[in-house]
Amino acid sequence: MLPPFIIEQIRQREREEKARRSERPRLELPLHPEPLPQREEHGERPEREERGVVIIDLLEND
Repeated sequence: MLPPFIIEQIRQREREEKARRSERPRLELPLHPEPLPQREEHGERPEREERGVVIIDLLEND
């Protein structure tokens, strides 16, 4: 059987590891996004509509 101070050190390390895991960065999304602008119902589209593309690379290339 292990001495009590060794058991306490193990428990302390486990608590520290659990605290470190809970400190991970988080992504927070807005709960109430701004409403989208209303388009005209005539079927007309603006000549230059603002659009965008987002590329997310999930693979690590070393």
